[in-house]
Amino acid sequence: MVDDTFRLEVLRARNGDCLLLHYGTEEQPKLALIDGGPKTVYKPFLRPRLEQLRDERGLDQDTPLKIDLVMLSHIDEDHVFGLLELTGELLDAKRNNEPRIVEVEDLWHNTFDDIIDNDATELTQAVTARFGAAALNGDLPGDLIADLDATDYQTDAVVDTIKIVASVGQGRNLRDNADNLGIERNVEMKDKLMMASPKTKPFKMRGGLSLTVAGPMLDEVKVLQKKHNEFLRANPELAQHITASALAQYADNSPYNLSSIVVLAKSGDKTILFTGDARGDKILEGLELVKIIEPGETLHVNVLKGPHHGSSNNVSLDFFKRITADHYVFSGDGDFGNPERATLEALAEARGKDPYEIHLTYPIDEIDLAREADWDQHRRNEVKRKRTKPGTTVRPEWSVADNSLAAFFETNPDVRERTSFVEKGIPHTIDLIGQP
Repeated sequence: MVDDTFRLEVLRARNGDCLLLHYGTEEQPKLALIDGGPKTVYKPFLRPRLEQLRDERGLDQDTPLKIDLVMLSHIDEDHVFGLLELTGELLDAKRNNEPRIVEVEDLWHNTFDDIIDNDATELTQAVTARFGAAALNGDLPGDLIADLDATDYQTDAVVDTIKIVASVGQGRNLRDNADNLGIERNVEMKDKLMMASPKTKPFKMRGGLSLTVAGPMLDEVKVLQKKHNEFLRANPELAQHITASALAQYADNSPYNLSSIVVLAKSGDKTILFTGDARGDKILEGLELVKIIEPGETLHVNVLKGPHHGSSNNVSLDFFKRITADHYVFSGDGDFGNPERATLEALAEARGKDPYEIHLTYPIDEIDLAREADWDQHRRNEVKRKRTKPGTTVRPEWSVADNSLAAFFETNPDVRERTSFVEKGIPHTIDLIGQP
């Protein structure tokens, strides 16, 4: 008897995403890796788990674990860095003629240069000249964010753009690493962008898995390409004169969100929706575009990977009403405020007494500790900004009762009972085979 496999494994990934999709059969297991998390994720979390999987399959030290598909949702540092470390290690092993921990067969990865249909060198140089080389190392200094927050109303948009630009080089490096390792990239799209259009059809992968790309959308990518080119024409001496307000203008069409690959994975009658950091309204538009749902209709999936680590900027009550799930995964450690309480409040309101489960990657107290620090930093910046911009709204001081996840769960015990946590060193899997 052949036993099918379809389960999602959620790894601790700090403020990022790192997921393993197990599919195929017990006799012929398949594996996909979706995102690799930021720094400090590959060595303590991802690599040890890959070694465990090697041992579980009885592979000797000279036989690499086969990863059938690696998918990078988008080129933000908290998704790409672990994949850079993995492919960098594979290159070292190749150069030294040493055994490799894994062998990657296929890579889905849209570089930023591909997305904007242009070389992003000018924008990279501009950010370096304006904010210093530190802005491009994947870590935005707190004083940089504070300075922006004190002078610009659209700080989040500016920071998002800087983060995208900071990851441009990382995306190129991942592409180059894949080329040097002989890993085919976007082969299902004939080496072009992985994106959605009205002609999109499911990709039939080996192992009984089908993948339907619902984002980024072709029309949105075209808008972004036009926006980028207009921005460069409007700023001919970009590197010398770029300003925070100019970056905010550039970020107006949200390349941070538009670039995420959104995929509906299906095996048999079970489904998982991977959303990267996409915006909820764009996810719904993409699902309608590829005819997974009709306009205004709803979709039920077995697992929904919560967009952007549970940021309330990416979801709404309507989103949770139109896309329902048996399992909701929110990957985040509280950094940048995610997962946000408002997101869980919207989910609880949308689902009511319906059966569902929530999966968080860190304990509530750890998440709240980081969320409070993020809240306090934003409040200090708002107070500073108000000195020069009196109309600035300053948020109140952090309130455990009003702002913490702990208080939300205390007043919503039914939601707390539905919530489980990824424990360090223990595989956290959502096994869909055998579930109704």
